[in-house]
Amino acid sequence: MRVFSTIMTTKELIAQVATRTGMTKRMTSELMDNTVSVITDALNNDQVVILQNFGTLSTKERPARKIVHPKTGKEQLSQAKRIVVFKVNNTLKEQTR
Repeated sequence: MRVFSTIMTTKELIAQVATRTGMTKRMTSELMDNTVSVITDALNNDQVVILQNFGTLSTKERPARKIVHPKTGKEQLSQAKRIVVFKVNNTLKEQTR
């Protein structure tokens, strides 16, 4: 398992994108907020989002399943739910090795 030595926060990401593009941090923040909003709307409408050289976002149904309560040992049925799936693009995978 790979251990990460540092974490990039949203604030740091916005600052780096703003520096590289020459945009203000406020404009960059609004752009990122709108990008996430568009992606969320697409996923809520069962669309697949393909970001070239990055990856693919989609949703899938996770069926209900039997679970055991850890304290009581009683079996329960978990609810079915929809989850977001991310598949990394091969280009990005190769660049990060």
